[in-house]
Amino acid sequence: MTFVRVGGVPHHVVVEGSGPVCVLSAGLAMSWFDWDPVVPLLAPYRTVVRFDRPGHGLSGPAAVPPSATGEAHRIAALLDALGLAGPATVVGHSIAGFHAEAFARLHPARTSGIVLVDSSVEEDARAPVAPAVRTAVAHGVGTALSAVGAPAALGPLTRRAVVRLSRTGGGDPAPAPLVRRCYGTARVLQGALLENTHYRAVAAELLALRGRFPLPDGVPVTVLAADAGRGGLGGRFTRRWLERQRALARLLGDARFAAVGGSGHLMMLDRPDAVARAVLTPEEGAGEEEGAGEGAERVSPARTPARPTTRSGPPADAGPDRPR
Repeated sequence: MTFVRVGGVPHHVVVEGSGPVCVLSAGLAMSWFDWDPVVPLLAPYRTVVRFDRPGHGLSGPAAVPPSATGEAHRIAALLDALGLAGPATVVGHSIAGFHAEAFARLHPARTSGIVLVDSSVEEDARAPVAPAVRTAVAHGVGTALSAVGAPAALGPLTRRAVVRLSRTGGGDPAPAPLVRRCYGTARVLQGALLENTHYRAVAAELLALRGRFPLPDGVPVTVLAADAGRGGLGGRFTRRWLERQRALARLLGDARFAAVGGSGHLMMLDRPDAVARAVLTPEEGAGEEEGAGEGAERVSPARTPARPTTRSGPPADAGPDRPR
C-alpha cells in the first residue's frame, strides 16, 4: 500500500498483480478492502489498482465537494502518479459507476473497458440548488456528530449492519481492526456525508456529459445487476431494479448486460467471480461455468435515451438495500 497526493489530498492506493491495468472503485462509504475477494481472481492477469476516494478508507479528508468530472480526473491523476500510462479497465461499483462512465467519456484514449457493478442509476437527475449551503450543512452535521463521539461509538456498527443488509447472505468479512480504524473516524463520516449530499449533483453532471462526450468506439461496456431473487415486495423491487439496469446498458450502446444471481448490492463480496469474469477474457479463465453468466445478454443501443417518469433512485435518504 502507498499514498499518492492528488489535488493536495493524500490518497491511499494499493497496486497488485501484473498485466493490463484494472482500476477498482467502490461505492459510497466503502473501502479498498471491500474488493479483497475479487483481487486474487484478477491479479494473475491484471495490474489491479484499488484506491480510497477522499474521506474514504485511509485517504485524507476531501478538500472539495465531489463531481463527475473531478472523479474522472482523479482516476487519471492517480494512474499518472503511479506511472501507469496505458489504457485501463475501470470497474465502478454503485455511485462509482458514475465515475467510471465519466472517466471513459473524458479520457477515451485511456479507457480499455468499463464494468458497472450494480451501478447507481439516475434517469432524470437535476442538480440541487445551493450546493455551497448543502456542503456547509453536511459539514455541520458531521462536526456535531463527531463532537458527541458518534463515529467511534456507531461507525463500525453501522458499517457492519449496512454490509449485512446489502448481501444475500453472510456478514461483513472485513477484519475488525480495519473497520474500527476507518469507520470509527470523523474523517470517514464527513466523507460519506459529503458524497451523499452531492449525489444528485454528480448524477445530473453525468447526464450532461453524456450529451457532450460519447463513449469511445470499440470499448467494451458491461453492466452487472444484482439479482437477489427475493419474493414478494422484495422481488418486485428486484425486477424493477433489473429493468433499470438493462435500460442503462441499452443507453450506453452495445453493452453487455448480466443479471448476477445470488448477489446483493455488494456484488464484490457475494459474487467476486462474476465481477472478475466481466473484466477478463475467456483465454484468461473468464468462462461461463458455475452460473456466472446468468441473464447475460447483449443489449441493443437505444435510439433515444429513455427518460422514465418514475422517480429515480436511490434518493438522498436511501435505505441500505441500495447503498451508493
